[in-house]
Amino acid sequence: MTTSVTIDETAPVIVRLNTVIDAPPATVWGLHTDIAHWPAWNADIDRAEVHGPLLPGNSFSWHTHGLDITSTVYELVPGERIVWGGPAAGITGIHVWTFEPTTDGTDRTTVRTEESWAGAPVEAAADELGKALHASLEAWLSHLKSRSEQAA
Repeated sequence: MTTSVTIDETAPVIVRLNTVIDAPPATVWGLHTDIAHWPAWNADIDRAEVHGPLLPGNSFSWHTHGLDITSTVYELVPGERIVWGGPAAGITGIHVWTFEPTTDGTDRTTVRTEESWAGAPVEAAADELGKALHASLEAWLSHLKSRSEQAA
């Protein structure tokens, strides 16, 4: 039995959000995992570059909100789940995304995201950084929903 990678449940900042997108899971998954093209639909990401195939152990670099981030893929279940994380500016983040078809018989997708942030900067400003992460993930889901629905 395989154990899924999860967020750090003891981290000072944890955000969990979800949305339903009026597009099939393959469309949403395809957009979300085409990391090099994130800047084309997510206005908060200035650049993104994948280092090799999107597989566990490989990394990608991206720039958002003034931060240069290198994330490592921890888990990948094609079409269903991707987990990545790593350090940035003293913050250790773990980000889990899941994609599921809705159960109402329509061709829609439920996207769930949860992310944890730990480290000295987070401990020093947990409320402020928690609000920033919440706003960032809300915007990401909104961008993903908008672009996926345009493509569907």
